[in-house]
Amino acid sequence: MSQDLTYEQALDKLDEQLKLLEEGNLSLEGALKAVDEARVYLRICTERLEAARKKIEVRAEPETTDC
Repeated sequence: MSQDLTYEQALDKLDEQLKLLEEGNLSLEGALKAVDEARVYLRICTERLEAARKKIEVRAEPETTDC
């Protein structure tokens, strides 16, 4: 299910997990779970950005002309 998230959705989920960790009110088990979930969302964001970067690079390639 998490693989179906858009970049923006994954970023929001990542932000939620980081806020939970920053608050410091989690048990050790809860903190470990939040870290694991944050890693998943970070990976999704990274994958989405990489895919977008590749699309931009393909479109930005100059046309070659034979002289």
